[in-house]
Formats: sequence, C-alpha cells, structure tokens
Amino acid sequence: MLHRGHESTDGTGGDALAVPMAWFYAEYIADELLRTGDLMPPTSFEFRAGRDALALTVFLSDTDGELSGIRVVSQLETWLSLTAYDQPWQDWVRERMAQLATAAVAVGTPAPDLDLAADAWRWLQETELLAPDLDAVPGGGPVVGEEDGPKVWTPAWRLGLPLGHLAIHLF
Repeated sequence: MLHRGHESTDGTGGDALAVPMAWFYAEYIADELLRTGDLMPPTSFEFRAGRDALALTVFLSDTDGELSGIRVVSQLETWLSLTAYDQPWQDWVRERMAQLATAAVAVGTPAPDLDLAADAWRWLQETELLAPDLDAVPGGGPVVGEEDGPKVWTPAWRLGLPLGHLAIHLF
C-alpha cells in the first residue's frame, strides 16, 4: 500500500503496489480448513506443508481469476478431486503455474499472487520432511507404534497434499 499522498488519482495507477489478495485469500481458506480438521499443530512444518499445498490447489483452481467466499463450499468437490491420491497434482500445479506466468507476461503487469504461489511451490518441492514411509511393506513382525515404523525423507508437498485432502474431508 502506498503512503498517504502518493496515490494516483488520474486513473493510470501510477506506482501503486499490487496487493496479492487472491493468494492471501487462498491461504486463509487453506488455513481454516486445516485448523478445522485439527490434524496437527499450526506451528508444525507438516501444517505449513498442508496449508501451502491446499492454498496452491485453491489458488490455481480458480480459473475465473476471482475467489469468491460464497463459492468456497461449492469448490470443495473440485479440491477433493485435485488432491486425490491417484491424481498427478504436481504436474497440474506446474502446468497451471506456467499458464498463469504466460498470461502475466502477455498482460505485462506484476503478478504478486503468482509470485507468492511460486514461492510456496518452491518451498514444497525443495523442503524435505521426515515422515512415515506409506509405501513400505513391513517385513517380518508387525509394527507396534507409529514411531517404530519406517521413515523416509520426502518432499513437503507429498506430505502436505494428503493432509490437505483429509482436511477437506473433515470440513
């Protein structure tokens, strides 16, 4: 937001700072869904992974370019299908990010929402979290507790995506 007295009044926009409201709103929706599900502490890296994966899903699935509070409930099924286990979510994210980047370049205006989405996507890809190995088949005896099971370092999106999906179900 510009300091008072620097606003443009001639309709040209001047040096106005573009506020990434669509991304902030997508993060808010994701945060509320995860908090309602009460799946993990909001201060954990797992929560951040779930919030970022879900925020990317919400933001990138908005094909009209305007998130509407009234449509949130009607979008739950879409978000569930996008975050389902058998869907190539990461490919969809890459494709939608490329489409939005191309559109932003064509228009020639700043895209602060896309910048924040790209930061979230980069964090989800580059950050690895130690998580239970869901693909492991325990050999020999049964695993007594969750802490005793095999663990594997996994990209944050691989953990955050199922958490986001579960949070939508619990909503």
